[in-house]
Amino acid sequence: ACIEACPTTILVRTDGGFPSVDFSRGECTFCAQCVASCEPHALARATELVPPWTLRARIAETCLAEAGVECRICGENCPTGAIRFRPRLGGVAQPQLDVAACTGCGACFAPCPTRAIVVKAEIDFQLENEQ
Repeated sequence: ACIEACPTTILVRTDGGFPSVDFSRGECTFCAQCVASCEPHALARATELVPPWTLRARIAETCLAEAGVECRICGENCPTGAIRFRPRLGGVAQPQLDVAACTGCGACFAPCPTRAIVVKAEIDFQLENEQ
């Protein structure tokens, strides 16, 4: 039911019929229609003050700015302003992500021409750093 309720159509059915988020289809607006329509009540929000999930974005080395190509599309699409660009002497501005300001909405993911944006749970990033 949550898949059908999602107005941005980012929820998709995976193997076994379980819902998953596909940010290549768009972004999460945090409208909570998925929560309201979840029949087994597997989705829930404690309060509006608590973030709905621990997803956050990261910018990989495949970013065009790393190759000296001017591109700011991720920052232009970030609704919270979590991605800003730091000028670099003799080169193009480099993206800087404020993880604390990132909501994990995925708005930066789909427009990135090199798929340099990764959106996943904070714990997954921490586990990768430990390896």
